[in-house]
Amino acid sequence: MNANSGLSGFGQFFISGLLMRYWAFSICMIFNRFKNNLYWFVNYKAGCLNVIFAAMNRYAHDAVTPLEHSSLSKKEQVAGMFDDIAGRYDLLNRVLSGGIDRGWRKKALAELELSALSTLLDVASGTADVAIMAAEKFRNIQITGIDISEGMLDIGRQKIKSRKLENTISLMLADSESIPFEDNHFDAVTVAFGVRNFQHLEKGLSEIRRVLKPGGKLVVLEFSKPENRIFLPVYQAYRKWIAPGIGSLLSKQKKAYQYLDKSIEKFPEGKVFLNVLTAVGFKHTYLKKLSLGICSIYCGNK
Repeated sequence: MNANSGLSGFGQFFISGLLMRYWAFSICMIFNRFKNNLYWFVNYKAGCLNVIFAAMNRYAHDAVTPLEHSSLSKKEQVAGMFDDIAGRYDLLNRVLSGGIDRGWRKKALAELELSALSTLLDVASGTADVAIMAAEKFRNIQITGIDISEGMLDIGRQKIKSRKLENTISLMLADSESIPFEDNHFDAVTVAFGVRNFQHLEKGLSEIRRVLKPGGKLVVLEFSKPENRIFLPVYQAYRKWIAPGIGSLLSKQKKAYQYLDKSIEKFPEGKVFLNVLTAVGFKHTYLKKLSLGICSIYCGNK
């Protein structure tokens, strides 16, 4: 009786094994026959999602331009605008900010307390304020500054020469969306008051990440809006009317400072910008608010 039961159990086990192999073989055959259709379906769905996300990832600030009725691209308009105000840019910064903009830049560079910082890229370098501060702060460093305005770079080169920093800092005409360096080239990248001027925000940030070395750090300094309900309307009034008025008086370029107001208003600031950094691949992102929130430092690592 026990022997018969043992044979019966063995037979059941053997038959079950054969059935499992048959079903596994059948599933593999079906998958192989239809895998091309399956891959097509998955890729099709992914393609549709990519199109949707691409449409969603166009930020309002991308469409803000200095001139509303111009056939020129945002990039071309911004370059022309800065060429026009280059000679008065530093003066206007000191006057409009009451001189605290230099303190903001120093605090941004303080986020780069790295033991092995030998190469730095300063994007939207302009008249080279950040590049010069970095050269004075860090030893044995090579700094490259890029900007789309030749007029601003000319002023920057004069400042670099007067400080005898030509062997430390080099400036070049280049675009943040097409940085002329190989992958994994720089230890750190800084952008001071420049990301608002990117024609395509995510594209510019992705290009910055490309040229950063693994573990390299990005530090962005940018205007933001204060959260204090009492201070906010005062700040908005200053930004909308007083700053353009002073800008017009000192540079004859009122529209440049009207553009400043519009671009600040539309920029995806705060945690939203941190999400943008994360979306393009940056890690360990964080922000620090300065001067009641009218300026912010954003950081992330590759």
